[in-house]
Amino acid sequence: MTQGAGQGPEVERTAVLRDFRVPAYVNETGPYGHSTHPGDVVPADEEAYPEGYTPTEQDLPVIHHGDELQAAADPAAGAVDGPGPLFVVGDVHGYLDELMSALQEKGLVDAAGSWCAGTARLWFLGDFTDRGPDGIGVIDLVMRLSAEAAAAGGYCKALMGNHELLLLGAKRFGDTPVNSGAGTATFQAAWLLNGGQKTDMDRLQDHHLQWMARLDAVEEVDGHLLVHSDTTAYLDYGDSIEAVNDTVRETLTRNDADEVWDLFRKLTKRFSFRDEGGADHVRSLLDTYGGTRIVHGHSPIPYLLGEVGSEDDEDESGPVVEGPHVYADGLAIAMDGGVTMAGKLLVQQLPLDI
Repeated sequence: MTQGAGQGPEVERTAVLRDFRVPAYVNETGPYGHSTHPGDVVPADEEAYPEGYTPTEQDLPVIHHGDELQAAADPAAGAVDGPGPLFVVGDVHGYLDELMSALQEKGLVDAAGSWCAGTARLWFLGDFTDRGPDGIGVIDLVMRLSAEAAAAGGYCKALMGNHELLLLGAKRFGDTPVNSGAGTATFQAAWLLNGGQKTDMDRLQDHHLQWMARLDAVEEVDGHLLVHSDTTAYLDYGDSIEAVNDTVRETLTRNDADEVWDLFRKLTKRFSFRDEGGADHVRSLLDTYGGTRIVHGHSPIPYLLGEVGSEDDEDESGPVVEGPHVYADGLAIAMDGGVTMAGKLLVQQLPLDI
C-alpha cells in the first residue's frame, strides 16, 4: 500500500433525522486512493419521534384520602451538574448488528436498542453506509437515538463523512460527468466502486437527503476536535469551525456537481497525521479550530499501522484491533477499527488515556 497524505478520496454517505430511515454512503477508490468513513444529529426541536414514543411518560402516584403527602422524588436530585459522559463511534458502514452490540456493551442502549444512557453525549464520526448490509438501518437508528437521547437530557449527533457526500452525489447527480482531475468520473460510478448498496439507494428518501446535507463537518467538544477524515483539507473551507460548516452546507445547497465532487475528493484524502510531519499537521488544525486533540474516523487503524493494503484484502483472519489508535505525538485518536475488514466497530468514551 502506498502511504502518504496525498492519497485518494473516499466517498461517504449520510442519513436524515426525520423519518428514522437511513441513507447509504460510498467509499471511493481509483484515482484518489483508499476508502473512507462520517454523521450528525438534528436539533431537538426539529427531530421526529417514532409513532407512539412518549419522551416524558411517567407513572403518576394514586393518592387516597387521608394519605400523608410527601414531596415526589426528583429524578434529577443527586445528579451531577453538567453534561454527561462523552462517547464517539467510528465508521459503521452498514454493520447495524455490530453497532447495536457495541452500543449495548458501553451501556448506551438497552437490549431493545433504546437509549438508556440518560445525559450521555454520543458522536458518530461519519460513514454510515456502503459495504455493509444495512446502511439505512444504521441511519434510522442514529436518527431515533438522537430523539431519545434529547428527551433524556443527553444527545446523539453525527458528522459529515465522505460517504455521506458520495451518497448525496449519487442520488442528486447520478451519471452526470464531473471534473475529477483524472479523466471522466461520475458520482454513480464512484458510489458503486466504494461499496454502494442498491438496497440502501432503494430505501433512501428525501428526509434522509435533507438530514445528510445539514450535517456539520467539524465540531469541538471538551477539548476534542472531531472530524471524519484525517486530512488538513478542512483548512480549505474556513478558518473557524462555524465557517467550515457553513461553507460545506452552502456548497451542497448550490447543487453544483463539480463543487460537490471537489468537496468529496478533498474529504476522502487520508494519512495527513501519520507520517513525517503528521503531528505538525494535527497542530495546524488544533491551532485553527481549537481543542487539544483531534479525533477522527475514515482511515481504518490497520491502514495506519501498515497491517493491510486495502479493505479488499482476502485474509479471512482479519486485522486485530483492540481499541482506538493514539498517534502523532499523542495528538490524534483514530476511531475506525476496520469493521469492513473483519476488524472492530469502536465505541469509546473520552477522554482516552495515552
